[in-house]
Amino acid sequence: MTGKDTTSLRTLTKGNVWDLQETDIVMLWEKPEKEDAINEHAQHYLDIIRSAFDVEEIKIDKPEILKKYEERGMRIITIPIKDKDQKWAIKKRPINRVTDLTYENIHHISAAKLLEVIDRNFGGGWDSLNQGIKDIILSGFDISTTTLPKERLRKPGGLYEIKVNDGFEVLEIEKGGWVEAIFAKVKPKAVTPKMKYDDDLLNKSDNDDDEEEIKDTYLDNEDDDDLDDDALTAESYRTTIEEDPDDLSLDAAAMAEDGDDY
Repeated sequence: MTGKDTTSLRTLTKGNVWDLQETDIVMLWEKPEKEDAINEHAQHYLDIIRSAFDVEEIKIDKPEILKKYEERGMRIITIPIKDKDQKWAIKKRPINRVTDLTYENIHHISAAKLLEVIDRNFGGGWDSLNQGIKDIILSGFDISTTTLPKERLRKPGGLYEIKVNDGFEVLEIEKGGWVEAIFAKVKPKAVTPKMKYDDDLLNKSDNDDDEEEIKDTYLDNEDDDDLDDDALTAESYRTTIEEDPDDLSLDAAAMAEDGDDY
């Protein structure tokens, strides 16, 4: 199978389906999990396949009808759906015009193929493309252009030579005595960096946090030794022991009696 990441119908998307050919589609339906997948989500998978393939159900299964599909370059395949075999004609959708370009398929063509498609756009050059098409192209390719007199285009040390040496494909569009050069190069796929954690932090337990807090408190207390003793007042030693009011009244009475003795 040409689609390395596509191993089953369940992993099929409108992006990776462009990696497949007609024979790959047949193989997908022959996977062990095909029965459940097809019975429950048949229409969903067919919609995904249709984004990259022309798919037509063959309702009249006669040799002369099948031959007409084959003359159109379509492959006849049999897809079992709900315990019933159905014949389909299928063909990979070509990318021949700029209007065939999509965000899904732009990452599945080469720079040479892209420039071939642009060249078919009536020879208008980069500025002839609408902004929507440009955005699709720029999502998958680095593009730059220059327009110079024909005799100056390939001047040694110029932009043309620099771009070609850097791996860019070039499309030259003549415009009178001038030439527009469109340079295209596939953008490298963006790699999402994975977060790396310190093993010590991952293995750290709650007890470790407690030990750190105790240690920090101890260090804070050591700093308190530097405080000026004169700054400490009686207020710092105040106690908060509650006394019983009845006990206080008894003590007052005893003191009064003692006074009488004097």
